[in-house]
Amino acid sequence: MLTGAALALVLMSSPVIARDSNASKEKKEVLYPNTTRAEPKLDLNNEKDQKAINEGLDAVNAQDKAKAEQVLQPIIDSSKSKYAQALALQGMANLHYNDGDVKGAIDLLKRSLDNGVLPNDTYFQLEYMLAQFYLASEQYQPALDTIAKWRAEGKKETADSYALEGNANYRLEKYPAAIAAIKKAQSLSTKPNDSWNQILMASYAESGQGEQAAQLAQEQLAANPNDSNALNNAVAVLMQSQKYPEAIQLMEKSKAAGGFKTEKDYVNLAKLYLVTGQETSDPKPNAVKAVATLEDGFAKGAVPASYDNYKLLGDAAYVAESPTKAIDAYRKAMPLAKDGEAAIRAGQLLISESKFSEAKTLIQQGIDKGVQRKGTAYMLLAEAERGLKNKSGAIAAMQKAAQQPDSADKAKAWLKQAGAGK
Repeated sequence: MLTGAALALVLMSSPVIARDSNASKEKKEVLYPNTTRAEPKLDLNNEKDQKAINEGLDAVNAQDKAKAEQVLQPIIDSSKSKYAQALALQGMANLHYNDGDVKGAIDLLKRSLDNGVLPNDTYFQLEYMLAQFYLASEQYQPALDTIAKWRAEGKKETADSYALEGNANYRLEKYPAAIAAIKKAQSLSTKPNDSWNQILMASYAESGQGEQAAQLAQEQLAANPNDSNALNNAVAVLMQSQKYPEAIQLMEKSKAAGGFKTEKDYVNLAKLYLVTGQETSDPKPNAVKAVATLEDGFAKGAVPASYDNYKLLGDAAYVAESPTKAIDAYRKAMPLAKDGEAAIRAGQLLISESKFSEAKTLIQQGIDKGVQRKGTAYMLLAEAERGLKNKSGAIAAMQKAAQQPDSADKAKAWLKQAGAGK
């Protein structure tokens, strides 16, 4: 429902490496001062191992995979220091993550945590990373379980951790829990992430709270009037709540303020006009506005020349009862088309304009290029032949229409009446 990758988890491109705490004598701030976990005794006494660990983790950070594996794997396999092994496993987990093997990274990170000798700050940083990895690999319940354990043992609450919880609950369709978690994240942050609002909006919408979703969407757009994502999110939520006039009003307001900059802006508004027009007894007025919207987009260079865009313009002009504009749009769509649908539509309009020769040419081109309803196309071809007073051509076209499932009955009836069939 919402645009782009707004709800996709964004992990750091290069996860933070926990370095050997003995490598620096500087006093560091304790990140988890209230933890219930006992600080383990470190067993890294071998200077050679300490140097190798630092060298291997530096290679990971430098994205030198070959060197990192060469240095870290022997530590995992044979070091007598469990602490050195834990750090090496973490480094290897990062390598797997960077290669896109998130599940492999999870296994290595779990081994590092299960080792039991990591200092508290390092341990909880990696546990939080594990929750992120679970979320990235779509293991949503393990992500929730891990973040709950991290929070309970580490005695720490952060906005990001509640955002992660909200994201996972949303994926599991636990919308009330997602709403509560995102609200908690926002209450803990001085600058909430925009993506949190998108999860919140989606959760409101999916749980039947359309009014709250619409209100939040409009608030977000008011705060970011030139943000196309905010606009599209607001429109999507209003559409889901069947608030079509409000959605159009938002888009028109953005357009008038110069907020329309992309093809998507113009095309979405045009489609919205057409969809809402179909809900009324007279779709013409909204179709006229759809045509005007697309023409404005073409004129400003925001809407590029493409089959889909010209076809949409043709369809809108057809409903708007502007056959000349519709035919022109379909003609522009034809060279860009993979099938003959636009040619058939243009031919049908040309018949209504009594331009039978042009209609015949385009309809035949459409049939040759391929159409879904071939029988209907042949019946239109027969109609063009009749307009040209070519009875034999009309009969030939109707005989082909009689062979198609979508037009067999009508075509056979016509042929029988014309004395050309049984």
